This record gives sequence, structure tokens and C-alpha cells, in this order.
Amino acid sequence: MTGAIVADGLVKTYGKVRALDGFDLDVPEGSVLALLGPNGAGKSTAVRVLTTLLRPDAGRATIMGVDVTRDAPAVRRMIGVTGQQTSVDDQLTGRENLQMFGRLSRLPRKAAKVRAEELIERFALTDVASRRTRTYSGGLRRRLDLAACLLSRPPVVFLDEPTTGLDPRSRLGLWETVSELAREGRTILLTTQYLEEADNLADTVVLVDQGRVVAKGTPGELKSLAGGGSLEIVVASADMLEKTERIVEAVVKGAPVVNVRALRVTAPVTDDTELLGEVLQSLGAAGVRLEDFTLRRPTLDEVFLALTGEPEKDGVR
Repeated sequence: MTGAIVADGLVKTYGKVRALDGFDLDVPEGSVLALLGPNGAGKSTAVRVLTTLLRPDAGRATIMGVDVTRDAPAVRRMIGVTGQQTSVDDQLTGRENLQMFGRLSRLPRKAAKVRAEELIERFALTDVASRRTRTYSGGLRRRLDLAACLLSRPPVVFLDEPTTGLDPRSRLGLWETVSELAREGRTILLTTQYLEEADNLADTVVLVDQGRVVAKGTPGELKSLAGGGSLEIVVASADMLEKTERIVEAVVKGAPVVNVRALRVTAPVTDDTELLGEVLQSLGAAGVRLEDFTLRRPTLDEVFLALTGEPEKDGVR
């Protein structure tokens, strides 16, 4: 086995439900991997196995080469975990929470205090560090929770849907924090329900369905699985639509679709820039005045739905 996070043929069942069914994974050291899938796909079960919270029924997994079942204590010393629900104590202040987690991570008392202050400053918690965490907003709680999981400077970090329920500003702030961790060389496994999150943060995206990996690649590579993009042309007036349709149909593969009300012609295309240049040149030569000329690539949302089907289903997450 190679890689910072490796899973080989993991199987986990709950009664008749097969949450993991030959789950495989290999995350290179220092990279960010996003794990995506519909509800019930097995994402959270995989994370629980990889973080030693569950024992698999079959298969093997390692963190930095250490087996998660044979030497769970060693694995726990190498990982930081942020779950879907924050783990901070509402009755303690932010500073007290970090010092407590430092002691739980076996840091000496003085070292725990020093490390807590470092993280308070890094995560911009100075103004609220002396407040009880029950007064924190969702974004502040998430930042504190992420700070807590970094107390022991773990080389591998698991973030299980860390931005669920956050407002857009807090989500963007957490994205920047994750990017900083990646730049420091940490290995990060991220599960998320936000396709844009994976697109922005991940080096590699893995799609999971029914306990198995169904696709893996960079965001760009996965988008190519949904086919080419689409060319969208908006003309200046309705009398130019027919001419535009004929020109597009003569150059691209696939019949154009005309929206008279929007003055728009749409056609499926590849990323062939020469082809697009030919369309643009032909339109100019024909005297077609353009309001817009856009190549739209497939989104991860479209890939997700194409490969996993319905996004919602019952089962084990």
C-alpha cells in the first residue's frame, strides 16, 4: 500500500445494508481529496473506518502506512478529525476548549496553553476566545472545531462536511483555511454536499455510490465524463436567428436549439478552439451582430447526477 490514506476492498454491513462494498482509495501525501456521493453512498462510514471509529468487516486501510485496525492508537496520533457536528463544550470558553483538547492530545499543560494561543491567533478567534462557546455563531464554532483538530499538528486531516449549515461568508472563510492547510503540506480528505466546494478545494474528486467508488479524477477530468460543453450564442435581433442556426449547424456536431424569446442559439460542442473560432469567424462574415458568445463546460453537479442518479435516497451515509 502507498499513499497517506489508503483503503483496499473495505466492506462494512449493517444488517442487510451494505454501507461499504469493496471501497478503494489512495490519497497521495500532501493532497486534498473530496469524497462525494448521494445520501446513503457510504461516505461517512468510510471516514469512520479510516479514523478508527469503526472496524471494517473485510478489507484493509492504512494512514501513513499504519493499519487502522491493528494499531488504532498510533493512527489516532497522526490524524485530526472534524465531524459534521462540532465537538466543542458549550460551557467552556474557546480558550478553555483548546487547552482541554491539547491535554487530551497528551500535550504538557504549558505546551497546550502555548499551542492554544497560537491557534486562537491563526483562526482569528482572539476577540471571542474568552467567551463561552454557546454564544458563538456557526462559523465561529466551525473555526474553533477545526483549530482543535490541529492542536497536535497532525499530518492527515479528515473534514466530514465541515461547512454544512454555514452562511456563504463563513463557508468562504473556511475554504481559505482548508487551502492554507493544503499549502502547508497536510493531507486532507474532505466529504461535502457542495459540488462547488470540491471544485474549488480538491486536487482529486472521488464519486461514491452504493459503497463503491464509481469515478475518480481531477475536477476537470470528471467534467469530461459528462461530455463536451455547449456553445451559447445570443444575437442582437430575431432576424439573425435563422442565419446563426444555419452557420452553427454547418460547423458543430449536433443540432442547434433556438430560443426565439431569448434570441439564443445553443449547440453541443467539444473544447476544440479552432472549431469555435470558425463559428465566430463565419458569424462575423455573415454580418451577425452578437450580444454574447459563451462556451459552457459541464459542471460537477451534472457529472454527479449522471454517474450516481438521484441525489437523495435512504440508507447509511
